[in-house]
Amino acid sequence: MTRFSLLLVVLLLSACTEQAVTSEQDAPAPEPEFTITAENGHNKWSNTFEPVLTVDSGAIIEAHLVEASGGHVTRETVAEDLPGILAIGPFHALTGPVAVNGAEPGDVLAVTLHEIEVQEWGWSAVFPGFGFLADEFTEPYIRIFEFEEGQSEVDYGYGITIPFRPFPGVMGVAPDTDELLSTVPPRHNGGNMDDRDMAEGTTTYFPVLVDGGLFSIGDPHVAQGDGEISGTAIEGPLRVVYEIELIKGGRDMPSPQYESDTHYSVTGYGVTIDDAAKMATRAMLDYIVDETGMDRTEAYVLASLAADLKIAEVVDVPHMLVTMRISKDLL
Repeated sequence: MTRFSLLLVVLLLSACTEQAVTSEQDAPAPEPEFTITAENGHNKWSNTFEPVLTVDSGAIIEAHLVEASGGHVTRETVAEDLPGILAIGPFHALTGPVAVNGAEPGDVLAVTLHEIEVQEWGWSAVFPGFGFLADEFTEPYIRIFEFEEGQSEVDYGYGITIPFRPFPGVMGVAPDTDELLSTVPPRHNGGNMDDRDMAEGTTTYFPVLVDGGLFSIGDPHVAQGDGEISGTAIEGPLRVVYEIELIKGGRDMPSPQYESDTHYSVTGYGVTIDDAAKMATRAMLDYIVDETGMDRTEAYVLASLAADLKIAEVVDVPHMLVTMRISKDLL
């Protein structure tokens, strides 16, 4: 084969690969097999909630998520209403839980977000006593945003537009307890991670802690910065299409992990940023060792050279969430 012929083959293969990747990215979301609404939900974590749906591995589910307040905040809400709304609590109306046939402790549930659609409106607020600088911002504040079909960004004023990046702030499985746990902090089961990179196209892995797994999703966000420092994103209802798969005897993990087309990420939570970052770092070292077979010291140095720590949220007391990601091209 001549050099020209070889070059032509390489170019053709490259073009075919690029076309395949583009086609995969442009492929429509799979059609849902099941639909669950915001009324099919709960607002605590517990193994006592009966599943609203039981499916086989690989099921495609359409879930309608109510905004974080569970309907207490409306388009007519004003700042003076917020202290009373916060006192009502709890927030985070979660859609679910969904049980997966055959799931048992020691397994992993993989949840792929195929499609996320913004609905008609959203809100952002400052609640007195809540937020990263709660002692400095003591007055209630709320802003209502109205959206039109096809809109992809919101006008914040001052010549500033904020692009939509919708994602569910809360995803998780049932913990192994019959207590009714708050949905506010992230935990081993997932929960209120508020990581804006858990967006459309990502797959998140959850350790199964009880039979069936009992997966729930909620706290829909239209846009949020890393940290969510004021305590809220643009909170607004979302329509989500997700796929849920069972991995028997999957990877042991202290908290959920997730991947996109380009990166693999782990999460860590703790009462301080340091604690959360150390938990995420240790989880990343475990991942690198499992994937490559290198020893832990080599993985430690590799993570220092090529992995990135990111603060996901600092307001979901008592826990903060930090993620660490590494390029999949490396591994």
